[in-house]
Amino acid sequence: MSKQYLSVLSIAGSDSGGGAGIQADLKTFSALGCYGCTAITAVTVQNTLGVSGIHAIPSAVVSQQIRSVMDDIRPVAVKIGMIFSNELVDAVADTLLNYRDQIKIVFDPVMVAASGDPLILEETRSYIINKLFPIADLITPNLDEAKYLLQINHINDQVEMKAAAQSLIDLGSQAVLLKGGHLDSDDLYDLYLSSAGDEEFYHTKRINTTNIHGSGCSLSSAIAAFLARGEEMSSAIKLSHQYINDAIKEAADVQIGAGSGPLNHFFAPEALIKVPIK
Repeated sequence: MSKQYLSVLSIAGSDSGGGAGIQADLKTFSALGCYGCTAITAVTVQNTLGVSGIHAIPSAVVSQQIRSVMDDIRPVAVKIGMIFSNELVDAVADTLLNYRDQIKIVFDPVMVAASGDPLILEETRSYIINKLFPIADLITPNLDEAKYLLQINHINDQVEMKAAAQSLIDLGSQAVLLKGGHLDSDDLYDLYLSSAGDEEFYHTKRINTTNIHGSGCSLSSAIAAFLARGEEMSSAIKLSHQYINDAIKEAADVQIGAGSGPLNHFFAPEALIKVPIK
């Protein structure tokens, strides 16, 4: 009987510095025992200091990449990252609808880089809400992205996080993992809220390092990988939080470039990496 890898597709932008985007996604999939495939939506010109250019891939080519992978390798989970324009949103949403009953979808609405640089066109905000929110099993915005999506000025504590997450549900999300890494506190909280009313806060202590570039991309990719491995959403989120927290700890004192460095994706213990091939 033939065997198959557990495969996951990343639809996202390329980070020339290797710390975020497609590169971080592939590292995460591999570290967690999955076979990674890609559909590149944009090529960014960036390093650890920031983003200096974004060059979108033609929407028809993005759609062709997705179909090529889905029709042959047949991933069981998809992570969506940076979608730069309305045309790309259409290409991704319309193409994935053909495979929706075969896959779990985790959408990380990447809109602002850790450096503060914008990563999407202004007019794409409402387009993303209308086209991508409804097809995703989970969206994973950070606080800045949630504020941008909701057009609000502040999310400063757990009460405001819950209100923001509910507002994102009201906009059509099935479930939200609102990431609180930008809270001004040593105690960090992420909030999971589903349209069914499931709610859970995840607490971690801030790690004293600037090497967090790509942490959001890697978290959403880890969740997709654990979903591909058969975990339920709650378990996938818990396991992913632990993986990212440990990956940040293991990279805390490593210097790559002059700015915000990457995680150590491959710290993972052997027991975590090895998963059965189905």
